Amino acid sequence: MQFDHDRLDVYTPAVDMVALTQAVVAAFPPGNGDLADQLERATTSIALNIAEGAGEYSRADKARFYRIAKRSATECAAILDVARKLEIISRDRFDSGRGVLFRIVSMLIKMVQGLDN
Repeated sequence: MQFDHDRLDVYTPAVDMVALTQAVVAAFPPGNGDLADQLERATTSIALNIAEGAGEYSRADKARFYRIAKRSATECAAILDVARKLEIISRDRFDSGRGVLFRIVSMLIKMVQGLDN
């Protein structure tokens, strides 16, 4: 049995990003709980909003949830920028996370454009 979101190519990297985030925040030094929590919530929001959008019937509602997911992805990218600037994330994890997020954002933009047309 599959849900609508299971059929979306963007859903897999969104869930992959949740797993990557867990590895990233586990390596954060003590005293960075607020940044870790924000990254975890924003990352989870990507996958959840994709799933919610896929379950909607109207194109406008689908697009709205996909836009929210896109905003959460760009928030995650900014959090990774801060973590890199503070030197609490390795270059490899930073590059990996940004790569996945860029892919997610690109896919969501195309999905929204397709729904808006």
